Amino acid sequence: MSPSGLTTTTPVPLYWTSHGPAGGERLVVLHGGPGAHHDYLLPQMLELARDRECLFYDQRGGGRSRHDDDRATITWESQVRDLEAVVREFALEPLTIVGYSWGALLALLYSVQAAHGRAAPAPARLVLIDPAPISRAWRERFEAEFARRQQSAAVQALRNELAASGLRESDPAAYRHRTFELSVAGYFADPRAARDLTPFRVTGRVQQSTWDSLGDFDLTAALRDVRCPALVVHGRQDPIPLESSAAVAEALSSGLVVLDDCGHVPYVEQPEALFRAVRGFLDRTSPTPA
Repeated sequence: MSPSGLTTTTPVPLYWTSHGPAGGERLVVLHGGPGAHHDYLLPQMLELARDRECLFYDQRGGGRSRHDDDRATITWESQVRDLEAVVREFALEPLTIVGYSWGALLALLYSVQAAHGRAAPAPARLVLIDPAPISRAWRERFEAEFARRQQSAAVQALRNELAASGLRESDPAAYRHRTFELSVAGYFADPRAARDLTPFRVTGRVQQSTWDSLGDFDLTAALRDVRCPALVVHGRQDPIPLESSAAVAEALSSGLVVLDDCGHVPYVEQPEALFRAVRGFLDRTSPTPA
């Protein structure tokens, strides 16, 4: 059974769990959201735990890290401070962050803060998987594209198929699961591939307050101050504009791997290509801080 527990040094306790062999190289894996929880990345992301220890935690306001204090506003800065406390509590230096979606943007926000002496330790390596948009303009483009896809004929056909299946009466749990999958089908290159997903819930007020706290943001220039090896992976058919991830890679002087026939969920859509790229990067870069 994997070790797990609650943090003791963060402003509020955060649920954490660790997978993989102890005593060797360590990664902290940041889930998307904001306001979601780590376990929707499982079991697929445990591929990284075959030969490295992976620490996951539920970010404040989501999953098993929800508290009465969540009535207070949660901002990107509080999420960065939580990450800093987790890194220190688990002595994760040299620090390698693997961030997915919002988790990749959180890794970038943390890295910018570290570059200006406002967070420590600075990351030694970054793996950024389909990072959330790094500007408000790109975020607005993503939101419009995702809404368009959810209203597409392809997704509507899948909804009609579910409605006609009789699953709602014969297997209510399976019906709810399939309803969830169709609610995120627009993230996929092929909406029919939205299957075998671990359902998750997003705490809406946490998601809203975190995005609102970023204001009219654009990290493009600030990312040029981040100095560490990095890998950016992006699905070519991700509703998040490829230009956003390309700008991240350019600012960080990093590699950019674009996965064909892949949307926003490469660990489901193209797991072999994703993990080959990530493992290759980790194998050839040193975790020693610069």
